[in-house]
Amino acid sequence: MQTDIDPRNLIGRKAFDRNGTKIGTIDEIYLDDATGVPEWAAIRTGLFSRDAFVPLEPSELIDGTLRIPFERALIKDAPDFGVGRHLSPEQEIQLYHHYGLDVAPPPPFPDHDFGRLAGTDDA
Repeated sequence: MQTDIDPRNLIGRKAFDRNGTKIGTIDEIYLDDATGVPEWAAIRTGLFSRDAFVPLEPSELIDGTLRIPFERALIKDAPDFGVGRHLSPEQEIQLYHHYGLDVAPPPPFPDHDFGRLAGTDDA
């Protein structure tokens, strides 16, 4: 998605699935903790419905609406973590898996050679 868009300008916009079916209205935007880049949108899926989280990265803002490249049924079945609170890294991973998106594993700790262990003889 375009990264130059102010996330506050997304709230209240309509969201549609890959087939052009209306999903709902953008309720909240969640930013990446490390970069501050908009990463997730919570879409209010109906008057008495819950919010569904959708990834912003493969989505596009077209003519003032958010186009999400997934089926409406998949979006409505996304894990429900409630809105108004922080998404944990584990919750984000669950969402990435739900949408079949790749999640890069965290980099491994460097393997340091700190020398020989105390009390060992190399002689």
